[in-house]
Amino acid sequence: MNRLHQRVGPHLRRARDAAGGTQQAWAITLLACALALDAADKGAVGALAVQLEHDLRVGNAKLGLLVTVSSLVGAFATIPIGALTDRYCRVRLLWVSILFWGAAEAAGGLAPSFAVLLATRVALGAVTGTAGPTVASLTGDYFSPGERARIYGFILTGEFIGTGIGVLAADAVGAATWRAAFIVLGAAAPVLAWAMRRWLQEPVRGASTPTAEEGPQDGDGDRDLVLHLVEQQDVKPDERNVIRGDAHKMTLWQAVAYVLRVRTNVILIIAGSLGYFFFAGLSTFAVVYLHGRYHMGQASATAVLFVVAAGALVGLVVIGRSGDMLLRRGRIDGRILVGVVGYCAAAVLLVPAFVAPWLLVSVPLFVVAAACIAAPNPSMDAARLDVVPPPLWGRAEGVRTLVRQAFQALAPLLFGAVSELLSGGRAPAAGIDGKYAPVTYAQAEGLRLTFLVMLVPLLVSGLVLLRGRSSYPVDVASAASSDVPPRASPPQESFADSYSSSPRLRQAKQTLAELRSYYGLSLETPRLS
Repeated sequence: MNRLHQRVGPHLRRARDAAGGTQQAWAITLLACALALDAADKGAVGALAVQLEHDLRVGNAKLGLLVTVSSLVGAFATIPIGALTDRYCRVRLLWVSILFWGAAEAAGGLAPSFAVLLATRVALGAVTGTAGPTVASLTGDYFSPGERARIYGFILTGEFIGTGIGVLAADAVGAATWRAAFIVLGAAAPVLAWAMRRWLQEPVRGASTPTAEEGPQDGDGDRDLVLHLVEQQDVKPDERNVIRGDAHKMTLWQAVAYVLRVRTNVILIIAGSLGYFFFAGLSTFAVVYLHGRYHMGQASATAVLFVVAAGALVGLVVIGRSGDMLLRRGRIDGRILVGVVGYCAAAVLLVPAFVAPWLLVSVPLFVVAAACIAAPNPSMDAARLDVVPPPLWGRAEGVRTLVRQAFQALAPLLFGAVSELLSGGRAPAAGIDGKYAPVTYAQAEGLRLTFLVMLVPLLVSGLVLLRGRSSYPVDVASAASSDVPPRASPPQESFADSYSSSPRLRQAKQTLAELRSYYGLSLETPRLS
């Protein structure tokens, strides 16, 4: 045990120091795990594609529908959840939704038919919509602007690690039955919910973001790096996007209208959604493609996916921080440039990867392309926080998640339908003696042609980002000039105060307050100082 501690201890201490301390390291780990849940589910569906298609007698289109339904429902749930995120305890919202997620996932493993499984996906999507707004808002308050791209790189690894966990669960327990994989994933949710309730504290809202009045401060380092560059280059804010009243008091629809008026935010939403669109379709049918294109077994296909996922992780953690590096070198549009180069390079690299008939040629190209697709995400996520005032982060992320998950939801269904159209394929034929029938070359060829066609949106995403280079500094200045009480947290109002003037609800609130005072109860979550 001492020898293990001597070997592992230094690595853990370096990881803790890179995160900014023990408390920040816990925040990164738990937020990454929240993103990992949804990714693990989608990874499991993709890895179990062959089993699901044969056991439920469905084709690629219906398989894609399983992912589409949960993503689409989650997308529409993010708008009201974003409003709750800006007003109520974010940590509590997150761990409660994780508990419901686990229940819905386990119910899917017990579903007796495709229709029942589809119904559980609806419930699953309704609760996974919480992760996007809460994780973005918490990240903005835990970490300063100049380091957010680097931190986001660590947090977003949860999506790729979660996908790997889903594939591993499918490979380890899904070989016997796909139901076991869903049940195992659902069982992990209560553990994560308990850990969040125990160790993740609610930070003070807006505490990490300087305002225009504060200006660059000596000794803050990266804390106000973005604002410092804006002021150094004498960038003037767009007065139409400067909030003169208290931003905390904006209604849901006022906030939605504002975030859609910020040009850079809209550009980042569109470009990021197109990137996620391609990745969602590719990941759903990657195993089916490898089965048919290269006649690979489940274990070999899983190994290839892990190699490609390793490339994506390198892109997130190593290349993803290049946006912050460019900022330190005076390139105020550095975070936008990372997205432009990453998406365009990935689209170019994937053409020979899908055209080449040899696996040894395609896999290295897949790995590099995966790194290029993943690299823009941390910088783009950090840039969205830069151009929106902190009190609106939850609602802004709700709008972004709605659009992104709508694209993600359509991707598996569209990829599956187009591949069936191009291959002339139908639902997989029944196997012999309980064995699955192999994926035909025609089915794999249909997927290959579909992947090539869908590279066009990926290339467009990089070109769209070019338009954000000029608007980004102006929108940063506008957000910094808006009225945001420094180091303040919006009032934790009740539903009765916010959405109803009913005397009965006010009386019920007063009675509850008296009971809490009498028994010494408290529902408040400790906050970081």
